[in-house]
Amino acid sequence: MANDKLALLGGTPALQNETIPEALFRWPVRGEAEDKAVLDVLHRNAISGNDVTTAFEKEFAAWNNRQYCVACCNGTMALQTAMFALGLKAGDEIICPTITYWASCLSAQTLGLSVVFANADPKTVGIDPTDLERCLSPYTKAIMVVHYWAYPCDMDAIMAFAKKHNLKVIEDVSHAQGGMYKGRKLGTFGDVSAMSLMSCKSFSCGELGVVITDTQAYYEKALAYLHYERNNDTYIDDGAELAGYHYLPLSGMKGRANQMCTALGREVLKTYDERTRELRRGINYFWDAMEGVPGIHAHRVDERTGSTMGGWYVPHMLYNAEELGGLPLWLLVKAVTAETNLPFHVGTNNPLHTHPMFQTYDALGLGKPSRIAFAHRDVRALDKDLARSEHIQAAEIPYFRAYIPDAIDKYVAAYRKVVSHYEDLLKVVNDYPVPPEGEWYGKVR
Repeated sequence: MANDKLALLGGTPALQNETIPEALFRWPVRGEAEDKAVLDVLHRNAISGNDVTTAFEKEFAAWNNRQYCVACCNGTMALQTAMFALGLKAGDEIICPTITYWASCLSAQTLGLSVVFANADPKTVGIDPTDLERCLSPYTKAIMVVHYWAYPCDMDAIMAFAKKHNLKVIEDVSHAQGGMYKGRKLGTFGDVSAMSLMSCKSFSCGELGVVITDTQAYYEKALAYLHYERNNDTYIDDGAELAGYHYLPLSGMKGRANQMCTALGREVLKTYDERTRELRRGINYFWDAMEGVPGIHAHRVDERTGSTMGGWYVPHMLYNAEELGGLPLWLLVKAVTAETNLPFHVGTNNPLHTHPMFQTYDALGLGKPSRIAFAHRDVRALDKDLARSEHIQAAEIPYFRAYIPDAIDKYVAAYRKVVSHYEDLLKVVNDYPVPPEGEWYGKVR
């Protein structure tokens, strides 16, 4: 049959002139309520105000089962604010997974912290709890936990380690808003949690970041760090550490949220859980249908344990080339793209320890790399033990946003078709140039 030949090799694509329902991939979902909320802020000229933002903060904190929330201009600012709120200071060390988006830890250098990178767990692609001991020193003060690609980290092991060594924990929930770990919401384990709610995240509010915590002192330090208009007696009750510094942001920066974004966030909260349940149902359907396909393995939790992937930010497959005769992942993805006409990124964010920014860049002009500008030891020496994080084989799968079995089945058939003809691909490996190394955002490589 002509249709049985791989499209990459001249056959007919598995999806040819197919009518795919728009809802299968449409996200974020917007409607009249979102339009009305944003336009109200615009027409009142309240973009730089606080009324909508403070309402959003109360609602978002309650949704996360936390006492306090601080909204700010973006997720990067939220993560930096979380570090400051915990009292981390120049010379301290913070442990962070090497596989994550740069915003999880690059701003630590602004505070004079040294970042010690830990390996990724090959199953979760989050921080490997068994590698934390290697990273530890008398100067270690905190762990940055990143629920990468929405897969919950092993919080039992991480929190036990943190308690044993008296370390603070920050959760970066930018990929996993609304996700669960053993029945408990992600973002509620750390001393402070922070996340991005920017336009491509599952909880999408345009450009927005949040910090959440149960500790009043951390909340007030977060406010004082970046909100000059709320760094005052109205919002800060304790104030012992902050006395005399009211009204001006302690960072010298302004991190206030745009109220059109927080207005949008209030509307997203009303439907997010329902919509992400539908989203997870669709992606889990895909993975159930792919069960047993050699080489391709699901990157997902077993929801029967009480854990979930939240909004499943950028769903991925994990790849075992040995099961397909050593077929390179990039060629398998190239073949799937030809069958589906959907582009897929290959790989993770490149491990951060391999970037010159964390090795040689002197942002502060102190004559030494910023990563060790105030360090008690050269933490770069530990990077030699991170090689296994450089070889995780993963690639995107279709980001199904709805449960539409008939449509999802077409993509399952495309993957199964490619895998069933992997030997044909092995014959032509040398006919295609190896893609260049990926960019730092995880582009095709």
